[in-house]
Amino acid sequence: MLRKAFSGWGTNEGLIISILSHRSAEQRKKIRQTYASTYNEDLLKSLDKELSNDFERLVHLWTLDPSERDAYLANEATKRWTKSNQVLVEIACTRSAHDLLLAKQDYHACYRKSIEEDVAYHTTGDFRKLLLPLVGTYRYEGSEVNMTLAKTEAKLLHEKICDKCYNDDDLIRILATRSKVQINATLNQYKNQFGKDINKDLKEDPKDEYLSLLRATIKCLTYPEKYFEKVIRLAINKTGTDEGALTRVVATRAEVDMKTIKEEYQRRNSVPLEKAIAKDTRGDYEDMLLALIGCGDA
Repeated sequence: MLRKAFSGWGTNEGLIISILSHRSAEQRKKIRQTYASTYNEDLLKSLDKELSNDFERLVHLWTLDPSERDAYLANEATKRWTKSNQVLVEIACTRSAHDLLLAKQDYHACYRKSIEEDVAYHTTGDFRKLLLPLVGTYRYEGSEVNMTLAKTEAKLLHEKICDKCYNDDDLIRILATRSKVQINATLNQYKNQFGKDINKDLKEDPKDEYLSLLRATIKCLTYPEKYFEKVIRLAINKTGTDEGALTRVVATRAEVDMKTIKEEYQRRNSVPLEKAIAKDTRGDYEDMLLALIGCGDA
């Protein structure tokens, strides 16, 4: 059916959307394998030939295997500067330890080097100091929490932030190596002991890009749905849509936590996400986005 959608006069975008947007990662992988063995061509190459612009990028990202997609996005991010560091934080902090490991293996296979190598080469200073351990750690994922440690480390974080030592080795070590449940416990202790959310204390200079990356790291580790809701909100609610950010979040979260992100968006903006997307996008791109944010409910 996909082959049929590409052949003849013009491309049948509707057919492509109806097939791919309703298939799981496992099914998409099998479709790609079958397409390659039947027509001796990579489905992604066929899609890239037939489609264009934001629609093409969304379909391309969605059709990739999740770990392959993360490797692709991470590689793109290492080649750019500043804003794209956020993409590396997303991949390092919102994926499970196993998913991050798979992405790193795909990175090896696709780019013949390690993600750590590229991050180290393309970043400098505090950015490198934070990003390298984030992408390099294999976090423990059990439910055990050490409350004594949480209290001690909450105090330590508070001291470092009060002294404006935002790039302190211990501060980075805690964020980069502790399990997510341990970090949550530590940050709850932080709020209990010092009466303020840690990210509020890190807003000292809202224009400081390193501090912004530090806040994104904490949000990704503790409340990914709030983090992604904000990325979407900022992508939509400004003059001209940031299609890059919108495409990335929808493609990477549709099968993960899109339902929670939609609920968070509705709660925060009093508008359903699909309505906001429909108002801001057009054509096949809009249709594919809406199909994917609906697919979380399927």
